[in-house]
Amino acid sequence: MNKERRNRLGDAAIEVLAESGSRGLTHRAVDATAGVPLGTAKNYFPTRDALLRASTERIIELYAAIPRPVPADRAGLADLLRTLLEHAEGPGRVRVRALMELQREATRVPWLAAPLDAFAAADFAYFEQAQRSAGLPVSRQRAAAVTMALHAALPHLVADAPATRAAAGLDDIAGFVDDLLVTVYGEA
Repeated sequence: MNKERRNRLGDAAIEVLAESGSRGLTHRAVDATAGVPLGTAKNYFPTRDALLRASTERIIELYAAIPRPVPADRAGLADLLRTLLEHAEGPGRVRVRALMELQREATRVPWLAAPLDAFAAADFAYFEQAQRSAGLPVSRQRAAAVTMALHAALPHLVADAPATRAAAGLDDIAGFVDDLLVTVYGEA
């Protein structure tokens, strides 16, 4: 099958998930969003489960393509975390919203939990290694605390909730990252 069209349909499915939620993820909606003839998505992904699987695979592929440099020091780590959060708030917003929908759907669809679990576990491993590379006194708990804080920030960054952002300190992403690192690792 045509890889370019498959990716286009996967991207459209991500947009549908972000805008309409998992209940809105239909073959017709994906076809309309992708601007392809009716029935195209069903031809590539014959069932709703196949469409969910394709959406999950595509979103993981897109996240893997985001550059994740290895920080050489604490300042580099802070820049990396800030950049990733700003990306989630800006150009990555649609993907974050779609990922949140897939995670919600995985609470009811057991097979969907497996690829999302592997994806999240890899994220924890990456951030632990990034903290080590930055020269911080990493423990598993400290690394997990930083990663959990980043993950917990995502829904607030994509929601239109200025009071919640301010309450969490996310109205100043650089300050949020600096405060997080001070809380977990102490002053530089």
